[in-house]
Amino acid sequence: MIVRVSAIAFNTYREAVRARLLLGVFALGLATCGYSLIVGTLSLHNERRVIADVGAASFSFYGVLVAIVLGSTSLYRELEHKTVFPILSRPIRRWEYLLGKYLGTVLTVAVFLAVQASTLFALLALEAGQPPWKVGALTAAMLGMLAALLVRARLTRVFVVIPWALVLVVASWILAAPALEERRLVTAAAALAVCEVSIVTAIAMLFSSFSSPFLTATFTAMIFVIGRSADTMAHLPKKQFGAGASVVGRVLARVFPNLHTYVPARALLLGQAAEEPVWRYVATAGLQAISYATALLVVAALAFRKRDFS
Repeated sequence: MIVRVSAIAFNTYREAVRARLLLGVFALGLATCGYSLIVGTLSLHNERRVIADVGAASFSFYGVLVAIVLGSTSLYRELEHKTVFPILSRPIRRWEYLLGKYLGTVLTVAVFLAVQASTLFALLALEAGQPPWKVGALTAAMLGMLAALLVRARLTRVFVVIPWALVLVVASWILAAPALEERRLVTAAAALAVCEVSIVTAIAMLFSSFSSPFLTATFTAMIFVIGRSADTMAHLPKKQFGAGASVVGRVLARVFPNLHTYVPARALLLGQAAEEPVWRYVATAGLQAISYATALLVVAALAFRKRDFS
């Protein structure tokens, strides 16, 4: 089972990284990191804070955007090109195929966020007083390593980016050691963004198992907005909105996943909330994400199992 699911996941990743739309969003993510540096220079001695806040906010935005696009089109593309028929004619179950598509999408977004986080760490290192030659040397070394890997691994070029991105994010994380608090904020925000993306991708997979790409993207975006507004809907004042709207808001807040959990207050991400340590909060949020994603994938597998491809 692991071999079959892994094969589908890596194939999904390979198709995703070749998409021009993903490359465009990736360029926007890096441009946002650069924009945070420009905005930081306009602040009064708060450069690191601005860079960390703007960059951390972009994790969730671009990660969710990529998850919605890939989750709503990946499965449909296989059905439209009829490549799903020779795959499912082999000894592979439909739920294994769906799980592989899901894991491949999450892997793609995780690599995307890792490279974006690495860029932020490098900018924080510069603002924290690290010599520019160190940051430049690390950047040149990592780009040279990537170029060498791409030349040598001709048949598996897209896959060498996965370990390379992991090495890049670790090296840049170490380089940003002088900016301790901002580094903690960016690290926690990136981890929470991956958790949020895992839920959004599962939602997209659920709708794509029986619906068109347009409806899948629309419904997923609507649930994302509701999930981000769960705290607000749970506390709608009766005087302004009425008792009925207040009850409906509380019901929606309980039914839909509370995605506001994955964008907590800045003080919590900095570890300044004594009642809630940041890494315990991230671990709890991760367990919630796994629970939501598992439940959604089970329902998606049941719907995909009954789908008629004829």
